[in-house]
Amino acid sequence: MLVCRYWRDVAVNTPELWATICVSPHDSLKKARRRLARSKSVPLDITVNFSPRVENATGVMESIVRAMDLVRPALWRARSFRLSVPNRPQAHAALLRCKEDAPLLETLSICIFHSMQEGHCSSPCLPLFNGHTPRLRSCSFTSFNFGWDRRLVSGLRVLQLGGYWNGFSPSVEKLLDVLRGCPNLEELALRNMSDVDPEASIPLEQEFIATKVVKLPRLTKASFSYAGNMRVRMLLSQISFPALESLDFCYLDNLTPVLEHLRQQSLTSLPLRHLRIESSFFNEPKFVTLLKRFMSLTTLELIDIEDVSGFLLKVSSFSDAEPIRPACCTSLGLSQTRALEPRRMHNPGMELLAGPAASRGVSSTSASAHIYALTAGRCGSPVSAPHRLTSIDVTRCHQISKEMVQWLRMYVRDVRCESAKSVWGEPVVP
Repeated sequence: MLVCRYWRDVAVNTPELWATICVSPHDSLKKARRRLARSKSVPLDITVNFSPRVENATGVMESIVRAMDLVRPALWRARSFRLSVPNRPQAHAALLRCKEDAPLLETLSICIFHSMQEGHCSSPCLPLFNGHTPRLRSCSFTSFNFGWDRRLVSGLRVLQLGGYWNGFSPSVEKLLDVLRGCPNLEELALRNMSDVDPEASIPLEQEFIATKVVKLPRLTKASFSYAGNMRVRMLLSQISFPALESLDFCYLDNLTPVLEHLRQQSLTSLPLRHLRIESSFFNEPKFVTLLKRFMSLTTLELIDIEDVSGFLLKVSSFSDAEPIRPACCTSLGLSQTRALEPRRMHNPGMELLAGPAASRGVSSTSASAHIYALTAGRCGSPVSAPHRLTSIDVTRCHQISKEMVQWLRMYVRDVRCESAKSVWGEPVVP
C-alpha cells in the first residue's frame, strides 16, 4: 500500500506498530530485522514458528538457529515468546539461546509437534531466561521437558500442559507441587498424557481423606482431555476449587469417581456454569443427582455419550440449563425426547432445592452441615417453578428423524441439528 512520506514517517517512527516479531517459513528474517530496528525499546511479542516438514530437516534446523540468533539480543524486552518446532533437538538448539534475563516476559509458549519422537537432546535446557521471569503469568507447554522445575512455573494465572507420554508424563505429586506454586491460578488445562501407574493409585474410599489439600481459590476454568482417568481422579481429590465456572472432561473413560469429587466440592462452593463431557461414560443416576447441586449451571454439553438415556431428559432440574447439547448420544429416541414436552417437564418431585449457596468464608464442615440441614428442611416445602427448556442441540444424533426434530420444535424454542442432505450433499430441510 502506497502512502505519502508524511504518513510513512508517522508509521516508521511509531515503535508500537513494529512490536510484533514473527519468523517462520512465510515471514523472512529481513522483515523481522526491520521490525526489530523500528520497534526501538518497546516490549515485543516474539513468535518463532516452524511447522513440521518432512523434507529438508537440516534446513529447518539452520533456519531456527538463525532466527533465534536474530531475536536473542531483544529477549530482555520480550512481553510474549512463542516457539513452535518439529522435534526436540530443534527445541534444544533454540532454547540454548534463551539464557538472558526476561524481566518483561508475561506469556511463554513452547510447542514440539513430534512428541512421540525421542531425540538425543531430551534433557531440559535449564534454567531458561536465567531463571528471572518475575512477570510470567501464562505458560503453555506441549511435549517440552522442563524437568518440572517450579522456578519456571511459579505464580502463574494460566497453565496448559500437553503431549507428555511414557516416561515424560508427570506424576500426581509433580503436578501438585507445581500447583502449590500457583495459588492465583485461574485456568488449568491438561491434555494428551499417559496415565499414572494404576498400582500407585489409592482406593476410592481413601481419596477423600487427603490432609494436604492444594487450594486454588481463583481457578475458574479447568479442562482435562485424555489426561488419564487415574491422574484426574487423584488430582481432583487433592485440590480445592471453590470458584470453578467452566469444566471440560474428554476421553477419560469412567467418570463416576470423578463426579464424586465434584459432589464433595459442591458441598461448600462450586458455582459451575459450563460443563462439557465428551467420549466418556458415567453412572447416570449419580450424574443426575450431581446436576441438582449445580445451581448456577447454564450450559451442559454431552458429546458421544452413548450411555445417556431418557432418564436424564425427564429430570426437570435439567431444564434450568440452557442450552443442552446431547450430541451423538445414540441411546436417545422419540420416547425419551417426549420428556421435553412441557406437561412432562414440570414434575414437582424433580425440582432443584432452592436456597442460598454456602458462603466461601465458612469451613467445609459447617457448610456441609448447613447444606444437609437445608435439604432435610425443604423436603416437604414447596419449591419454585422450573424454567422451560429454551435450547437443545441434537447434532450427530442420527437416530432422531426429521419428524422427531419437527416435533421437538413444537415445545423447544431453539432446536439445532444437522440438516438432511440429498445425494449431492445439498441440505433439503432447514
